[in-house]
Amino acid sequence: MMRGAQVMFSLLLICFLTSDVVWKAQAIWLTLPKAARTKCVSEEIHNNVVVLGDYVVISDDPTHDTSTSTISVKLTSPYGNNLHHKENVTHGQFAFTTHEAGNYLACFWADGSNPEGGDVSVNLDWRTGIAAKDWESVAKKEKIAGVELELRKLEGAVEAIHENLLYLKNREADMRTVSERTNCRVAWFSVMSLGVCISVSALQLWHLKRFFQKKKLI
Repeated sequence: MMRGAQVMFSLLLICFLTSDVVWKAQAIWLTLPKAARTKCVSEEIHNNVVVLGDYVVISDDPTHDTSTSTISVKLTSPYGNNLHHKENVTHGQFAFTTHEAGNYLACFWADGSNPEGGDVSVNLDWRTGIAAKDWESVAKKEKIAGVELELRKLEGAVEAIHENLLYLKNREADMRTVSERTNCRVAWFSVMSLGVCISVSALQLWHLKRFFQKKKLI
């Protein structure tokens, strides 16, 4: 009984220690210059991962009406597929499940029609994987709470870490294959270059020998 209590206490401690690291979503603050320059945020994500994002134009001045400042947003996949594109908006959100592994790019730029003509600040809440899961709905649906809910979150975090490790392992295998293939091609190129150099040297010697023989120098 005592050992079971110790195990439960250890699991709770792990939950509280990892909750801020694994599934705490943090917002990103972007300042878009008035010169219609683009600022982008990217993240490398593997397949079958849920991605949620919320963005909103904000202002440091509470008296300023943010509805007069609009932005444009474009989200693309690693292969250039358009996942989300909005223009002349003050807020919005996107949600999708990844089907391609690689860098997903979200770009923001201020519209030239802004009457203020100044910089525009945008707050972006980007969540992926375990952080994008609606745990409140899960708790209501499965009727769990407290320790059991924290254990479920910890289980999801462990699964996410395991999937990331498998993804990194596959990437490492792919990179090793490319490296070995490149080394093989470089070796063949070196051999061919050496062969060409030897052939050209032999041809030059043969040409010089004939030249000297014609001139009766040898």
